[in-house]
Amino acid sequence: MSELKPAAKAKIDQVFAQQKDYALELRKSDYKQRLAVLDRFEQAFTAAYDDIHKAAAADFGKPEAEIDLAEIMPVRAELKHIRKSLKNWMKPEHVSATISMFGTKSRIIKEPKGVTLVVSPWNYPFNLTFGPMMWAIAAGNTVIIKPSEMTPKMSKVIGAIVKQAFRPEEVALFEGKADVAGYLTSLPFDHIFFTGSPAVGKHVMAAAAKNLTSVTLELGGKSPVIVDKSANLKKAVGSIAWGKFNNNGQTCIAPDYIYVHEAIKDELVAELTACIESQYGLGNDAKANGDYCRVVNAGHHSRITRLLDDAKSKGGRVLTGGQVSKTGQFIAPALIEGMSEDSSIMDEEIFGPVLPIITFADIDTAIGYVNSKPKPLALYIYSTDDAFTNKVLQETSAGDTCVNQTIMHFLHPNLPFGGVNNSGIGKSGGVWGFKAFTHERSVLVDKFSTLSMMYPPYTPKVKKLIKTTMKMLT
Repeated sequence: MSELKPAAKAKIDQVFAQQKDYALELRKSDYKQRLAVLDRFEQAFTAAYDDIHKAAAADFGKPEAEIDLAEIMPVRAELKHIRKSLKNWMKPEHVSATISMFGTKSRIIKEPKGVTLVVSPWNYPFNLTFGPMMWAIAAGNTVIIKPSEMTPKMSKVIGAIVKQAFRPEEVALFEGKADVAGYLTSLPFDHIFFTGSPAVGKHVMAAAAKNLTSVTLELGGKSPVIVDKSANLKKAVGSIAWGKFNNNGQTCIAPDYIYVHEAIKDELVAELTACIESQYGLGNDAKANGDYCRVVNAGHHSRITRLLDDAKSKGGRVLTGGQVSKTGQFIAPALIEGMSEDSSIMDEEIFGPVLPIITFADIDTAIGYVNSKPKPLALYIYSTDDAFTNKVLQETSAGDTCVNQTIMHFLHPNLPFGGVNNSGIGKSGGVWGFKAFTHERSVLVDKFSTLSMMYPPYTPKVKKLIKTTMKMLT
């Protein structure tokens, strides 16, 4: 990684210092003041709708409907939820005294952490930049944003919105590559919210550890789909296809592979193929479909192509799709089966429009396979058998799970979202997003407790009182 130039460091240092000073003022802000800041943001991004659509289309061919559904709508919905809930989120929580705490009064107050950093990804650049930023503001923090350099058009639009809506001491943005991100993560932020790959997440966590900075890491992994023979396949394939091929598979919670009962594999493939044809078109027909996004750049296109070629060289049979064109970074929606377990496609997160299919005869086999891998960000179950569903839930671990659906859990404001171990640290969404940027401070006030009667010197009388107290409390 190249060294950041002194002038760039100086600019970042200046803004960081400004935000550190201003963060002290924000500690006293009430919910109305914080919502007023978010109102400014809403005005700025509403005025930029056309620019948002143009930028997403220019960066990687994202269709208008997907921009509305997956970029703008979640931000607007989360903003509405914050407006409705922030007053209650900020209220102190009063805590009942136990017998041992008799004579005290306690509460938990919600404090801003201070100066925060949001490092956002390229796959949903608008949503995954401004979602964390809104939680940070709602919690009373200042924010520095580092957007991805891989979607430069959207980064420019995001930067323009930030500049219009905020003063630098409130929210600031720095564009750049790994040198900028590296320098930012080396600073003593009070919290870092990172969305990206597990590999980069480890670097962010290592950098944060040097300052003992708390982190939220929203990462990824290989999210499995387990399909029971009781599943309603006609209903299932619509959500599987949408969850996988929306955004061209470039979604951290996209289905990464299907584990299906062998008795219904052929039916699943037939239904899923028909569904892909209906949604996007098969093979090269998808190239002309304006609803089908593109791979973000040539590097990622080469990586996905390599995964597909490696799978085919190790026994993989393409059931449909898989046509590749460097022009426009096109890869047709693909289903593949028969690849060996040591194929790269069964080890790496695909993050593209290729969906491997594996069969099982015994659910324990599928569960064992899932458990042999790093814990996924999402796990999807398709079944009408409650016993089957409960067995998978009880015997696997994943960040989150949908039953008979994909992805929708991310959009639910009353559910926490996030990974576990390799797929992430911490939760976000709704109140959990607010809490990610909040320090819960315990406050105890002594009114008339008897603890002073047990201070040294430990006379026989004091010792007797301590033993009596122990019997009462234990």
